[in-house]
Amino acid sequence: MTDATPTVVLVHGAFADASSFARVIPELLADGLKVLAPAVPNRSLTGDAAYIASVVRAIPGPVVLVGHSYGGAVITVAGAEDNVKALVYLAGYALEEGESLGELQGRFPDSELASALVYTPFPVEGSDEHGTDVTVEIDRFPAIFAADVDPDLARVLAVSQRPLAGAAFAEAAPVAAWKTKPSWGLVSSSDHTINPDVERYGYERAGMTTVEVDSSHLVMLAHPDKVADLIREAVKNLAAE
Repeated sequence: MTDATPTVVLVHGAFADASSFARVIPELLADGLKVLAPAVPNRSLTGDAAYIASVVRAIPGPVVLVGHSYGGAVITVAGAEDNVKALVYLAGYALEEGESLGELQGRFPDSELASALVYTPFPVEGSDEHGTDVTVEIDRFPAIFAADVDPDLARVLAVSQRPLAGAAFAEAAPVAAWKTKPSWGLVSSSDHTINPDVERYGYERAGMTTVEVDSSHLVMLAHPDKVADLIREAVKNLAAE
């Protein structure tokens, strides 16, 4: 591989981990692409973005940054790194500069997720105050998050969630990388985790190339071919430059 070969960095969202890309990664590797799927701390938007930015900076050559769900908010900030050449959003949040997840979601009716969230305190090192972890009710997770994923796998995912710290919902994005980077967006039109109109609104505002897939929120596991095709489109765009 030369440094001119793009590295696709896959950024997972809340209530999931990098294994959510398990069906997409083999397709990208078969194309000869370099792929990295780091673990996102899911502690704060700016902290998570800073971590992903540090991963990106360590990669020689161009990067296509892919974000699912909350990972979309993360790549909106981390995507400002110089070697990020394209952004791909999968059922994700495309925040405006100065906008929080809560503000963007608040413009639209709640999805089914809102009534299924569980709030659990966790200790914060060096502080007497507790943080709050947010997860999804285990029994409701499959229907809300993974309705068209294999039921046995959905049950595993439900009990192995990676929580998101509640503070991340209120934190404003300090930058919106889509303003300066070519971007693609995938709307999961049968999404019960994020209102699909939240996805559409963010993508349209950013002027993204957008596709819609009749999918649950976990589109990477339900329709990996459609996800891989969109990432390939972003990669081909780099090659044409």
